[in-house]
Amino acid sequence: MASWIIGLVCSAIIAAAAWRKRSLSNSGAIAAIIVGSVLYALGGLPWYGTLLLFFISSSLLTKWKHKRKADVESSYAKSGRRDAGQVAANGGIGVLLCIGNSLWPDPLWWVAYIGIMAAVNADTWATEIGGLSRAEPRSIVSGRRVPAGTSGGITRMGLTASLCGGMAIGGAGWLFTYWGAPEGGSVVYAGSVTVTAVMGFAGMLLMGAFAGMAGSLSDSWLGAVWQVMYRCPVCGKEIEKNRHCQDQQAVRIRGASFMTNDAVNLLSSLVGGGVSLAFIQLFI
Repeated sequence: MASWIIGLVCSAIIAAAAWRKRSLSNSGAIAAIIVGSVLYALGGLPWYGTLLLFFISSSLLTKWKHKRKADVESSYAKSGRRDAGQVAANGGIGVLLCIGNSLWPDPLWWVAYIGIMAAVNADTWATEIGGLSRAEPRSIVSGRRVPAGTSGGITRMGLTASLCGGMAIGGAGWLFTYWGAPEGGSVVYAGSVTVTAVMGFAGMLLMGAFAGMAGSLSDSWLGAVWQVMYRCPVCGKEIEKNRHCQDQQAVRIRGASFMTNDAVNLLSSLVGGGVSLAFIQLFI
């Protein structure tokens, strides 16, 4: 019961601060409290701390040089103020993995979790940092130059940020495991301790890097090929949302209607989880 109370209190404090800074909407704050409480109660510091690194770093990067990125971000489906859908897309699968680990303990739950969080963190860092690149993006599909903010556009700066974002999650997973694991171990920490002991710090960094890059690149590819896109009838800009200038209804031009930005994030995070599960086979 103590772990549930600690998780709830800590998550509520962090969510309230993020809400006041307009990093979370009302629904996003509630979802963040639920996600954080479950991860801390069932997964302890390794699971909770890794998610916290993602949330804090992504929130800070969203605010960083926001005015300079405002024009590019106007075409995105979601703003920097995360709602419940974004929280679920980024942390929902992690919650399910954590629950699975608490019911049927196995190190592979933790491996998949690191891959998923590496993917969402890498993609977020790539978007927020890559959006500041002075170089015109290139389409991940055709390799041709595309306007900044185009779904599926990648830059060298964005790729570098993606690599660093994935490695940050791998490093955090290693750090929080050894920092928070109690003497003698426990069922909650068993999986993360086993994985980090086998892979070591360098192995965790590499796993985060590979999973993060795979997830981020798959996000770009899905965004370019399958994500639903619209065109604003006022400015003619290709956008991810169905309303734009003066709240005018935009015209759908391509993509599957169900393949929203949240759906793309969810699927790309699964790619990251799959890559990390494949990667650990090199160590066992």
